Amino acid sequence: MATAPRIKPSERIFNFGAGPATMPVEVLEKAKGELVNWHEAGMSVMEMSHRGKEFVAIAAEAEADLRKLAAIPASHKVLFLQGGATMQFSAVPMNLLRGGKRADFVNTGEWSKKAIAEAGKYCEARVVASSEDRNFTYVPKQSTWKRSPDAAYLHICSNETIGGVEYHWTPDTGEVPLVADMSSHILSRPLDVARYGLIYAGAQKNIGPAGLVVVIVREDLIGHALPDTPNVLDYRLQSDADSMLNTPPTFSLYLAGLTFKWLLERGGLAGIEQVNIRKAALLYGYLDSQDFYSNPVAKEDRSRMNVPFTLRDASLDAAFLAEAEARGLSQLKGHRSVGGMRASIYNAMPLEGVEALVAFMEEFRKKRG
Repeated sequence: MATAPRIKPSERIFNFGAGPATMPVEVLEKAKGELVNWHEAGMSVMEMSHRGKEFVAIAAEAEADLRKLAAIPASHKVLFLQGGATMQFSAVPMNLLRGGKRADFVNTGEWSKKAIAEAGKYCEARVVASSEDRNFTYVPKQSTWKRSPDAAYLHICSNETIGGVEYHWTPDTGEVPLVADMSSHILSRPLDVARYGLIYAGAQKNIGPAGLVVVIVREDLIGHALPDTPNVLDYRLQSDADSMLNTPPTFSLYLAGLTFKWLLERGGLAGIEQVNIRKAALLYGYLDSQDFYSNPVAKEDRSRMNVPFTLRDASLDAAFLAEAEARGLSQLKGHRSVGGMRASIYNAMPLEGVEALVAFMEEFRKKRG
C-alpha cells in the first residue's frame, strides 16, 4: 500500500469535515473567476439585488437544474430558504400538521432526536421506532414500526451525519406524507421524489456553503400553516414569492447552482452514485480487513457519506489526528457526542482523498499496532 503523501503549504488539503464541507474545486474556481464581475454585469453576485433580472435568472436556472438532477415532478415545489435544516424542525410541523395533533418519527440518532424535540412544541411527536437500544447503529426494519393511525406525517432522518447510519431504501407510508431530513446525503444517489411529501436539506454538505436550505414539498401540503406561523416559515407565502419573501442567501444559492451544473456534467445522480459507491467500498473494505480500526454500524445500514470509526486503543486518538493533519487529511475527529473518528466523504471528496486516507491509516496501524 502506498504511503500517504505529506501536504505542501500551497496545496489544498483533503477535508473530511462533516459540514461546512469540502466543495468541488471546479465550482470554487468558477466562482473565483466570476467573483468581481459576474458575466460582465459589472458587479459580484454578492452585490446584486435579489429582485434584479440577473439574480432572478440565477435562481431560476438553479431550480431548473435541481429539478433535472433529482427528477423533481411538477407536483412538488422547490424552495431555497434560510435557517438551515434546524429551522425546518419547526417549519415542518407548523406547515404539515393541517389540523392534526400527532406526527410519527423514527429515531435513528442525534438529528432525529433534535427534530423530535422541536416538533414536540407543536404536536405529540410520537416515536414509532428507535435504534437507541443498540446505540443508534442501525435502521429499524419497517415491519417493527408502531405507527399512529392519525399521524399528520411520518418523519425520518435518512442519513445520520453523526452516527453514520443511512436508509438505503424508501419507507412506504401509504397516504401519510413521508418527510425526510436528507441534509447529509441529498444528491448523492438517484431519488424518487414522488414518494416523499417533503424533503429538506441543509446545503453545507453536498450542495454548497452554509446559509441555504433546500425544501422540496408536495404542493397539496402547503397552504395549511398554523395561524401563528412566522411569514418566513410559511411554505405558501415563500412559494408564492419564489423563495424571495425576504432577501435569500444569494451567494449560497449561486454556488448551489454551480454545484448542480457540476453534478450534471458528471452524469447526474446516477453518475455520482457510482463514484460514491467506490469511495465507500474502499474505506469500509479497509476497516473490515483488520482489527486495529472498527466501524460500529450494521453493514446494511452504513452511510456512504459519513464513516465513523474507532481505534482499538483510544489513547492513540490524539496522535492519529495530529499525524493525519500533517498529511493534509483534515477534520477527522468524531463528533463530541460519540468520540472516535469520522470521515465524511461527500460528493466533492475525490477518490484520491479516500485512497490517501486509507494509505495513512495502514501506515499508522503498522507503526502503532
